Amino acid sequence: MTHAIRIHKIGGPEVLQWDEIEVAVPSPGQVRLQQTAVGLNYIDVYHRTGLYPLPLPFVPGMEATGIVDLVGDGVTHLKLGDRVAYAMSIGAYAEKRLIEANRVVKLPDTIDDRTAAAMMLQGMTARYLIRDIYRVGPGDTILIHAAAGGVGLIVCQWAAALGATVIGTVSSDEKAALAQANGCHYPIVYTREDFQARLLDITGGEKLPVVYDSVGKDTFMKSLDCLRPRGLMVLFGSSSGPVPPLDLSVLSQKGSLLVTRPTLATFVASRQLLEENSADLFEAVGTGKVKIHVNQTYPLKDAAQAHRDLEARKTTGSTVLTV
Repeated sequence: MTHAIRIHKIGGPEVLQWDEIEVAVPSPGQVRLQQTAVGLNYIDVYHRTGLYPLPLPFVPGMEATGIVDLVGDGVTHLKLGDRVAYAMSIGAYAEKRLIEANRVVKLPDTIDDRTAAAMMLQGMTARYLIRDIYRVGPGDTILIHAAAGGVGLIVCQWAAALGATVIGTVSSDEKAALAQANGCHYPIVYTREDFQARLLDITGGEKLPVVYDSVGKDTFMKSLDCLRPRGLMVLFGSSSGPVPPLDLSVLSQKGSLLVTRPTLATFVASRQLLEENSADLFEAVGTGKVKIHVNQTYPLKDAAQAHRDLEARKTTGSTVLTV
Protein backbone atom coordinates (compact mmCIF):
# COMPACT_ATOMS: atom_id res chain seq x y z
CA MET A 1 0.00 0.00 0.00
CA THR A 2 0.98 3.58 -0.59
CA HIS A 3 -0.53 6.95 0.36
CA ALA A 4 -2.08 9.94 -1.34
CA ILE A 5 -3.94 13.09 -0.40
CA ARG A 6 -7.56 12.70 -1.51
CA ILE A 7 -10.51 15.07 -1.54
CA HIS A 8 -13.88 13.48 -0.80
CA LYS A 9 -15.82 16.75 -0.56
CA ILE A 10 -15.00 20.29 -1.60
CA GLY A 11 -14.16 22.86 1.05
CA GLY A 12 -11.31 24.32 3.06
CA PRO A 13 -7.85 22.86 3.63
CA GLU A 14 -9.31 20.40 6.16
CA VAL A 15 -10.82 18.34 3.30
CA LEU A 16 -7.32 17.21 2.24
CA GLN A 17 -7.24 13.66 3.62
CA TRP A 18 -4.19 11.36 3.93
CA ASP A 19 -5.49 8.05 2.54
CA GLU A 20 -4.06 4.64 1.81
CA ILE A 21 -4.41 3.77 -1.87
CA GLU A 22 -3.50 0.99 -4.26
CA VAL A 23 -1.67 1.70 -7.50
CA ALA A 24 -2.06 -0.82 -10.32
CA VAL A 25 0.41 -1.83 -13.01
CA PRO A 26 0.55 0.52 -16.01
CA SER A 27 -1.76 0.04 -18.97
CA PRO A 28 -0.34 0.34 -22.50
CA GLY A 29 1.05 3.84 -22.99
CA GLN A 30 1.43 4.49 -19.26
CA VAL A 31 4.27 4.46 -16.74
CA ARG A 32 4.20 4.12 -12.97
CA LEU A 33 6.15 6.68 -10.97
CA GLN A 34 7.64 6.55 -7.51
CA GLN A 35 7.30 10.24 -6.84
CA THR A 36 9.92 12.31 -5.07
CA ALA A 37 8.53 15.87 -4.92
CA VAL A 38 5.22 17.55 -5.72
CA GLY A 39 4.65 21.16 -6.72
CA LEU A 40 2.03 23.32 -4.99
CA ASN A 41 0.04 25.70 -7.19
CA TYR A 42 -2.96 27.96 -6.79
CA ILE A 43 -4.93 25.81 -9.21
CA ASP A 44 -4.85 23.14 -6.48
CA VAL A 45 -6.89 25.51 -4.31
CA TYR A 46 -9.36 26.08 -7.15
CA HIS A 47 -9.84 22.31 -7.44
CA ARG A 48 -10.20 21.88 -3.68
CA THR A 49 -12.84 24.60 -3.36
CA GLY A 50 -14.78 23.53 -6.44
CA LEU A 51 -14.09 26.72 -8.42
CA TYR A 52 -12.71 24.34 -11.05
CA PRO A 53 -14.86 21.27 -10.30
CA LEU A 54 -13.60 17.70 -10.59
CA PRO A 55 -15.47 14.42 -9.98
CA LEU A 56 -15.23 13.31 -6.34
CA PRO A 57 -13.21 11.78 -4.81
CA PHE A 58 -9.96 12.83 -6.46
CA VAL A 59 -6.25 13.25 -5.81
CA PRO A 60 -5.31 16.91 -6.35
CA GLY A 61 -2.06 18.32 -7.70
CA MET A 62 -0.86 19.02 -11.21
CA GLU A 63 2.93 18.57 -11.21
CA ALA A 64 5.63 16.41 -9.68
CA THR A 65 8.91 14.62 -10.22
CA GLY A 66 9.73 10.98 -9.75
CA ILE A 67 11.44 7.82 -10.90
CA VAL A 68 9.94 5.48 -13.48
CA ASP A 69 9.44 2.13 -11.70
CA LEU A 70 7.21 0.31 -14.22
CA VAL A 71 6.72 0.82 -17.95
CA GLY A 72 3.58 -0.12 -19.86
CA ASP A 73 3.50 -1.70 -23.30
CA GLY A 74 4.25 0.57 -26.22
CA VAL A 75 6.31 3.09 -24.26
CA THR A 76 9.67 3.53 -25.99
CA HIS A 77 11.01 6.91 -24.86
CA LEU A 78 11.18 6.03 -21.13
CA LYS A 79 12.80 3.21 -19.19
CA LEU A 80 13.06 1.99 -15.60
CA GLY A 81 15.02 4.38 -13.43
CA ASP A 82 14.53 7.49 -15.58
CA ARG A 83 14.16 10.73 -13.65
CA VAL A 84 11.13 12.52 -14.99
CA ALA A 85 8.82 15.46 -14.41
CA TYR A 86 5.36 16.49 -15.52
CA ALA A 87 2.74 19.18 -15.21
CA MET A 88 -0.96 19.52 -16.05
CA SER A 89 -1.80 15.97 -14.98
CA ILE A 90 -4.23 15.81 -12.06
CA GLY A 91 -3.32 13.34 -9.30
CA ALA A 92 0.11 14.56 -8.20
CA TYR A 93 -0.43 14.53 -4.41
CA ALA A 94 0.60 10.87 -4.16
CA GLU A 95 3.60 8.79 -3.19
CA LYS A 96 3.13 6.64 -6.28
CA ARG A 97 0.94 7.03 -9.37
CA LEU A 98 0.17 6.01 -12.94
CA ILE A 99 0.49 8.58 -15.72
CA GLU A 100 0.33 8.69 -19.50
CA ALA A 101 3.89 8.40 -20.74
CA ASN A 102 3.45 11.08 -23.40
CA ARG A 103 2.83 13.69 -20.66
CA VAL A 104 6.18 13.05 -18.97
CA VAL A 105 9.56 14.55 -19.86
CA LYS A 106 13.02 13.39 -18.84
CA LEU A 107 14.93 15.62 -16.45
CA PRO A 108 18.46 16.77 -17.25
CA ASP A 109 21.06 15.88 -14.63
CA THR A 110 21.65 19.57 -13.92
CA ILE A 111 18.18 20.03 -12.35
CA ASP A 112 17.36 18.39 -9.01
CA ASP A 113 13.97 16.87 -8.17
CA ARG A 114 12.66 19.61 -5.86
CA THR A 115 13.62 22.37 -8.27
CA ALA A 116 11.94 20.54 -11.13
CA ALA A 117 8.77 19.85 -9.12
CA ALA A 118 8.57 23.54 -8.28
CA MET A 119 9.10 24.80 -11.80
CA MET A 120 7.22 22.68 -14.31
CA LEU A 121 3.77 24.24 -14.15
CA GLN A 122 4.92 27.71 -13.14
CA GLY A 123 7.93 27.70 -15.46
CA MET A 124 6.05 26.45 -18.51
CA THR A 125 3.31 28.97 -17.72
CA ALA A 126 5.90 31.76 -17.64
CA ARG A 127 7.30 30.50 -20.92
CA TYR A 128 4.02 30.61 -22.85
CA LEU A 129 3.16 33.99 -21.32
CA ILE A 130 6.30 35.73 -22.53
CA ARG A 131 7.16 33.69 -25.63
CA ASP A 132 3.78 32.62 -27.08
CA ILE A 133 0.96 34.90 -25.87
CA TYR A 134 3.11 38.02 -26.26
CA ARG A 135 6.70 37.70 -27.40
CA VAL A 136 8.58 39.89 -24.93
CA GLY A 137 11.80 41.43 -26.21
CA PRO A 138 14.23 44.33 -25.84
CA GLY A 139 12.51 47.67 -25.40
CA ASP A 140 9.27 46.27 -24.00
CA THR A 141 7.95 47.39 -20.64
CA ILE A 142 5.59 44.90 -19.00
CA LEU A 143 3.49 44.70 -15.83
CA ILE A 144 3.27 41.44 -13.88
CA HIS A 145 0.96 41.20 -10.87
CA ALA A 146 1.99 38.99 -7.92
CA ALA A 147 5.59 39.52 -8.93
CA ALA A 148 6.95 37.68 -5.86
CA GLY A 149 4.89 34.56 -6.50
CA GLY A 150 6.08 31.44 -8.26
CA VAL A 151 5.14 32.46 -11.81
CA GLY A 152 5.91 36.09 -11.07
CA LEU A 153 9.53 35.53 -10.07
CA ILE A 154 10.14 33.42 -13.18
CA VAL A 155 8.51 35.97 -15.49
CA CYS A 156 10.55 38.79 -13.90
CA GLN A 157 13.85 36.99 -14.40
CA TRP A 158 13.14 35.67 -17.86
CA ALA A 159 11.68 38.92 -19.22
CA ALA A 160 14.60 40.90 -17.81
CA ALA A 161 17.03 38.47 -19.46
CA LEU A 162 15.21 39.10 -22.74
CA GLY A 163 15.88 42.83 -22.39
CA ALA A 164 12.49 44.02 -21.13
CA THR A 165 11.80 46.49 -18.35
CA VAL A 166 9.71 44.76 -15.68
CA ILE A 167 7.21 46.46 -13.38
CA GLY A 168 5.60 44.24 -10.75
CA THR A 169 3.02 44.51 -7.98
CA VAL A 170 3.58 42.95 -4.55
CA SER A 171 1.88 43.13 -1.15
CA SER A 172 4.81 44.00 1.14
CA ASP A 173 8.28 45.50 1.30
CA GLU A 174 9.72 42.04 1.86
CA LYS A 175 8.15 40.79 -1.34
CA ALA A 176 9.25 43.95 -3.15
CA ALA A 177 12.87 43.21 -2.22
CA LEU A 178 12.50 39.63 -3.38
CA ALA A 179 10.99 40.65 -6.72
CA GLN A 180 13.67 43.30 -7.26
CA ALA A 181 16.41 40.74 -6.57
CA ASN A 182 14.91 38.61 -9.32
CA GLY A 183 14.70 40.99 -12.24
CA CYS A 184 11.76 43.24 -11.34
CA HIS A 185 13.09 46.73 -12.04
CA TYR A 186 10.20 48.56 -10.39
CA PRO A 187 8.27 46.72 -7.65
CA ILE A 188 5.08 48.49 -6.55
CA VAL A 189 3.66 47.74 -3.08
CA TYR A 190 -0.02 47.83 -4.01
CA THR A 191 -1.19 47.84 -0.36
CA ARG A 192 -0.02 51.44 0.01
CA GLU A 193 0.32 52.72 -3.56
CA ASP A 194 -2.13 53.00 -6.43
CA PHE A 195 -0.38 50.72 -8.89
CA GLN A 196 -1.80 52.44 -11.99
CA ALA A 197 -0.70 55.90 -10.85
CA ARG A 198 2.72 54.63 -9.80
CA LEU A 199 3.19 52.81 -13.10
CA LEU A 200 2.50 55.99 -15.05
CA ASP A 201 5.02 57.82 -12.85
CA ILE A 202 7.62 55.20 -13.69
CA THR A 203 6.97 55.31 -17.44
CA GLY A 204 6.53 59.07 -17.74
CA GLY A 205 2.89 58.60 -18.67
CA GLU A 206 3.46 55.87 -21.23
CA LYS A 207 1.11 52.91 -21.12
CA LEU A 208 2.11 49.31 -21.76
CA PRO A 209 1.77 46.73 -24.53
CA VAL A 210 0.90 43.90 -22.14
CA VAL A 211 -0.23 43.22 -18.56
CA TYR A 212 0.00 39.76 -16.96
CA ASP A 213 -2.62 39.27 -14.24
CA SER A 214 -3.13 36.20 -12.06
CA VAL A 215 -4.94 38.13 -9.31
CA GLY A 216 -8.22 38.74 -11.11
CA LYS A 217 -11.10 40.61 -9.47
CA ASP A 218 -9.02 43.08 -7.42
CA THR A 219 -6.73 44.17 -10.27
CA PHE A 220 -8.43 43.52 -13.60
CA MET A 221 -10.28 46.77 -14.34
CA LYS A 222 -7.45 49.03 -13.19
CA SER A 223 -5.01 46.93 -15.23
CA LEU A 224 -6.97 47.76 -18.38
CA ASP A 225 -6.10 51.41 -17.73
CA CYS A 226 -2.41 50.53 -17.79
CA LEU A 227 -2.59 49.40 -21.42
CA ARG A 228 -1.87 51.49 -24.49
CA PRO A 229 -4.27 51.33 -27.45
CA ARG A 230 -4.43 47.77 -28.83
CA GLY A 231 -2.61 46.54 -25.72
CA LEU A 232 -3.07 42.99 -24.46
CA MET A 233 -4.56 42.02 -21.10
CA VAL A 234 -3.50 38.48 -20.15
CA LEU A 235 -5.67 37.10 -17.34
CA PHE A 236 -4.16 33.77 -16.30
CA GLY A 237 -5.52 33.35 -12.78
CA SER A 238 -7.93 34.73 -10.19
CA SER A 239 -6.39 34.50 -6.71
CA SER A 240 -8.60 37.36 -5.47
CA GLY A 241 -11.73 35.91 -7.09
CA PRO A 242 -13.15 35.67 -10.60
CA VAL A 243 -13.50 38.80 -12.71
CA PRO A 244 -17.16 39.91 -12.93
CA PRO A 245 -18.88 39.82 -16.34
CA LEU A 246 -17.43 42.50 -18.60
CA ASP A 247 -19.26 44.76 -21.05
CA LEU A 248 -17.02 44.29 -24.07
CA SER A 249 -17.67 47.83 -25.25
CA VAL A 250 -15.32 48.89 -22.42
CA LEU A 251 -12.46 47.44 -24.47
CA SER A 252 -13.23 49.70 -27.40
CA GLN A 253 -13.61 52.73 -25.15
CA LYS A 254 -10.18 52.13 -23.62
CA GLY A 255 -8.40 51.85 -26.97
CA SER A 256 -9.42 48.67 -28.82
CA LEU A 257 -7.85 46.54 -26.12
CA LEU A 258 -7.35 42.81 -26.42
CA VAL A 259 -8.09 40.36 -23.59
CA THR A 260 -7.18 36.68 -23.36
CA ARG A 261 -7.77 34.03 -20.69
CA PRO A 262 -5.19 31.36 -21.55
CA THR A 263 -4.36 28.09 -19.83
CA LEU A 264 -1.15 26.09 -19.95
CA ALA A 265 -3.00 22.98 -21.12
CA THR A 266 -3.56 24.55 -24.54
CA PHE A 267 0.10 25.40 -24.94
CA VAL A 268 1.38 21.90 -24.10
CA ALA A 269 -1.51 19.99 -25.67
CA SER A 270 0.66 17.92 -28.01
CA ARG A 271 3.84 16.00 -27.31
CA GLN A 272 5.74 18.39 -29.60
CA LEU A 273 4.48 21.49 -27.77
CA LEU A 274 5.31 19.92 -24.40
CA GLU A 275 8.85 19.08 -25.52
CA GLU A 276 9.42 22.55 -26.98
CA ASN A 277 8.13 24.35 -23.91
CA SER A 278 9.97 22.21 -21.36
CA ALA A 279 13.21 22.33 -23.39
CA ASP A 280 13.13 26.14 -23.34
CA LEU A 281 12.49 26.08 -19.60
CA PHE A 282 15.32 23.61 -18.92
CA GLU A 283 17.66 25.78 -20.99
CA ALA A 284 16.69 28.96 -19.15
CA VAL A 285 17.19 27.32 -15.75
CA GLY A 286 20.28 25.37 -16.78
CA THR A 287 22.07 28.47 -18.07
CA GLY A 288 21.18 30.53 -15.01
CA LYS A 289 18.85 33.00 -16.76
CA VAL A 290 16.15 31.83 -14.38
CA LYS A 291 16.66 30.66 -10.81
CA ILE A 292 13.88 28.70 -9.14
CA HIS A 293 13.32 29.63 -5.52
CA VAL A 294 11.89 26.79 -3.46
CA ASN A 295 11.18 28.91 -0.40
CA GLN A 296 8.84 26.51 1.43
CA THR A 297 8.72 22.72 1.79
CA TYR A 298 6.15 20.60 3.61
CA PRO A 299 5.76 16.83 3.92
CA LEU A 300 3.10 15.65 1.48
CA LYS A 301 0.88 14.51 4.37
CA ASP A 302 0.85 18.14 5.62
CA ALA A 303 -0.64 19.50 2.40
CA ALA A 304 -3.49 21.14 4.34
CA GLN A 305 -1.07 23.48 6.12
CA ALA A 306 0.62 24.29 2.83
CA HIS A 307 -2.77 25.30 1.41
CA ARG A 308 -3.51 27.49 4.44
CA ASP A 309 -0.22 29.34 4.05
CA LEU A 310 -0.66 29.73 0.29
CA GLU A 311 -4.14 31.22 0.66
CA ALA A 312 -2.96 33.53 3.44
CA ARG A 313 -0.25 34.84 1.07
CA LYS A 314 2.43 33.76 3.52
CA THR A 315 4.45 32.06 0.81
CA THR A 316 6.94 33.46 -1.67
CA GLY A 317 8.45 31.86 -4.71
CA SER A 318 7.68 28.19 -5.06
CA THR A 319 6.45 25.58 -2.59
CA VAL A 320 7.17 21.86 -2.73
CA LEU A 321 5.53 18.90 -0.96
CA THR A 322 8.16 16.28 -0.24
CA VAL A 323 7.46 12.57 -0.60
